Amino acid sequence: MKKQIWILLLIMIAVPLAGELKFYPFGDTFRVSLGTPVFFLFLLWERRIHPNIAGILTGMSVFAFRFLLAVGVRDISVEEAIYLHFPAFFYYVVYAFIFNWTKLNERHDQPFMIGLLGGVTELCASISEMVIRFLLENQDISLLSIEQLIVIAFIRSFFVLSFFTIFKLRETKLAEVEQRRQNEQMLLFISNLYEESVQLKKTMQNAEEITRISYDFYRRLKSGNSSLDAQTALQIAGLVHEIKKDNQRIYAGLSELMSSERLQDYMNIEQLGNIMFVSNRRYAESLHKDVSFSLHVDGDHPPYHVYMVLSLINNLLTNAVEAIKEKGYVSLQVKRKEQFVEFCVSDNGPGIAPKLKEVIFKEGFTTKFDAAGNPSTGIGLSYVKQTVEKWGGHIRHMDKDRETVFIIELPINALIEKGLAK
Repeated sequence: MKKQIWILLLIMIAVPLAGELKFYPFGDTFRVSLGTPVFFLFLLWERRIHPNIAGILTGMSVFAFRFLLAVGVRDISVEEAIYLHFPAFFYYVVYAFIFNWTKLNERHDQPFMIGLLGGVTELCASISEMVIRFLLENQDISLLSIEQLIVIAFIRSFFVLSFFTIFKLRETKLAEVEQRRQNEQMLLFISNLYEESVQLKKTMQNAEEITRISYDFYRRLKSGNSSLDAQTALQIAGLVHEIKKDNQRIYAGLSELMSSERLQDYMNIEQLGNIMFVSNRRYAESLHKDVSFSLHVDGDHPPYHVYMVLSLINNLLTNAVEAIKEKGYVSLQVKRKEQFVEFCVSDNGPGIAPKLKEVIFKEGFTTKFDAAGNPSTGIGLSYVKQTVEKWGGHIRHMDKDRETVFIIELPINALIEKGLAK
């Protein structure tokens, strides 16, 4: 409501001022100005304001502004100023009422009709003003005047329409950019869930194995008449079983979310690379690092499974960003090798110490600590290795020309639609 009031005030100020940029086509008191195009553009753009209210208030402000100028600056008598400028009030009121009656604001998908009806609206408003002037001042209305009004009305209407169309195209483009940004964030979010679901599934398997072992232990203890120890083992098995059931419910929820059809399941590699670079560029900025990214694609590639590629490669890209001290670059190269695809992630960070190269893929190993000194989970590279090997591929690390390089090779069949990842 408050915003609408400010917009109405803006219209009441802008239209009278624009009306002073004028000319007189008939050599009398009837003026043609920029006031009408400005008013028309406001009515089209701000659909939340009722046109009738805007017309009445704008007509009052235009009359008041011109009346004060005539009396205070041009030294015209009060009576003459009223006769001269009062018809303008009717012009904007009639214009707004016809605009509302023809429902122009419901025709944004019909630009030609907006231009046509806008010209008719202005023509009717102009004729109404000329009729009022005829009644007040007995001015003649000639056929030539009507013809000129028709030409002026349609020229101004389509002139405003061209500006309005430009604004709408700009608005649509911004909305498209915002929608793409939200989709990218959602894809990254779901790819993280995909990674977590893999870990959760592994935990469920471990819980199932612990339950089985604990129950076997319970049976052996019970057969040996150690009832207290047997009850403890049974309690452990029951608790682990509850954990497994909770994990199953969480996994089912994650699976349902990831199988949503609202987002694409498969994308080309250029799109995937752009999504990962956008997110990691923002991550680098949050760490106050100047990191550049580059993508190189060799060969023809089919659309790949979004969440699998994002969860694997994004892990490596994020690690590369974190490894760079202050300034550097990260490169992603994707190669087609017959029935395999190779992802090569390289960075010019400080590299990995030789003594750590044997343990970087082990679960729980980490060199990352937060401000409080707490270590990270250390499951990133181990997850990548387990997933890659699960789908029949392999991952390796190498140092090359002062670069740290991780190379993932996967069967293309595991990443494409109707393949193993489906």
